[in-house]
Amino acid sequence: LCAHAQTCVMRKRRARMEVIMKAKTCLYNTLSKKVEEFVPNEPGKVAMYTCGPTVYHFAHIGNLRSYLMEDVLEKYLRFAGYDVKRVMNITDVGHLSSDGDTGEDKMLAGAKREHKSVMDIARFYTEAFFQDCEKLRIKRPDVVEPATGCIGEFIHMIEVLLEKDYAYVAGENVYFDTSKLADYYVLSSQKEEELQVGVREDVEEDTNKRNKTDFVLWFTKSKFDNQELKWDSPWGVGYPGWHIECSSISIKHLGEYMDIHCGGVDNIFPHHTNEIAQSEAYLGHKWCNYWFHVNHLNTRGGKMSKSKGEFLTVSLLEDKGYDPMVYRMFCLQSHYRKPLEFSYEGLDNVATAYEKLMKRVAAVPEEGEAEDVKVEEYRIKFAEALGNDLNTSMGLTVLYDVLKEDMPGAAKRKIIAEMDSVLSLGLERAWEREETEVDEELSAFVEQKIAERAAAKKEKNFARADEIRDELKEKGILIKDTREGVVWSRE
Repeated sequence: LCAHAQTCVMRKRRARMEVIMKAKTCLYNTLSKKVEEFVPNEPGKVAMYTCGPTVYHFAHIGNLRSYLMEDVLEKYLRFAGYDVKRVMNITDVGHLSSDGDTGEDKMLAGAKREHKSVMDIARFYTEAFFQDCEKLRIKRPDVVEPATGCIGEFIHMIEVLLEKDYAYVAGENVYFDTSKLADYYVLSSQKEEELQVGVREDVEEDTNKRNKTDFVLWFTKSKFDNQELKWDSPWGVGYPGWHIECSSISIKHLGEYMDIHCGGVDNIFPHHTNEIAQSEAYLGHKWCNYWFHVNHLNTRGGKMSKSKGEFLTVSLLEDKGYDPMVYRMFCLQSHYRKPLEFSYEGLDNVATAYEKLMKRVAAVPEEGEAEDVKVEEYRIKFAEALGNDLNTSMGLTVLYDVLKEDMPGAAKRKIIAEMDSVLSLGLERAWEREETEVDEELSAFVEQKIAERAAAKKEKNFARADEIRDELKEKGILIKDTREGVVWSRE
């Protein structure tokens, strides 16, 4: 950007920061179990991390609810004037137990299912994931890092944990020793006696562990002996545990202090609990201040899963005739911390509401001045709504209030566009649709007049032909006779 453009950007950012100062940003923090005012480590900047997908199959719409709400959070923070850097990992190392009872890891099961290599599976479903995100207008994070690209970082972190005596080697694997921590359950508030045996990478009891909650940092021996991807390490040829991924990748790209860590509620224990344990043991200080978790999308049969019921994907919804924006609006009408029940009846209701919304937005005329005192008024109301623990339902209410407001059309369009930079419902398509319809009407009118002129000339009624030409010129349309026929253009 040139110096003038940079100055304009900074002025807009300061103006947005003034808005957010008037309307505080408050978020529910899983760490403190309460809604808190958000204060970043560095004023004006936000370091944000998102737990990415395990790329062994298509993402179902329940998975995508979390990414959608995290997308709204990031866009709201940008709307408020913050400089946000968001990082996401891609889990392409196959060490997780499968949803079903196959006894195979997810990546390997996907490779066998499709007769491809694990890396081919990872590449295909990574691309498919981001295609779904694009359809849902979920912004691609600033940094996307596959786990297979950070093996050196994982090994280094494990070496440091061993040096600090937070880890130990047993049965050819490296484990984190949770007994070394004063409050291992700080995030989940679980009690040890209530824990189920095993965690996500260990279905049966691991007799090598010193404590029930200890978890693997590096595998050289596991139930997945046919693991396709393995690397050399100081402890033998093997592969990293799941939890070490996010800690290493976030520290690599965001540094030692993180503002917001995001994920689904099912990540709270053990994944995020273990992330805190190993990261703070490695760093020697508090790591992340705010933990943002999105609740499940359920069906009437319970939590949505790839292994049961109809496998609901964005593509399936499209095949059934739903615009992906309808599903986005379906999610925005509910609070991210509440379970959301999916049904086609509910989606149909939202589809009707979305189409009505688009028609109302299209009806806003592009007239008058864009600057109006009510633009700032609604900007603050919108910031207050989203700043109240990301209350997207209230944000939609503010949008509808703008549509009812008596203000210049250009000003109304301006604040609607600003709100939609956060809600991302594709509302600008309503105006594009309107322009397209106008162009189609104009084209039909001009072609009709050209046909009338041709008929007049054929009847040697040249006076009428000239009248039609002049009539079109008055409307800003120029016509020209060529060897290929009559062509027209706007003045």
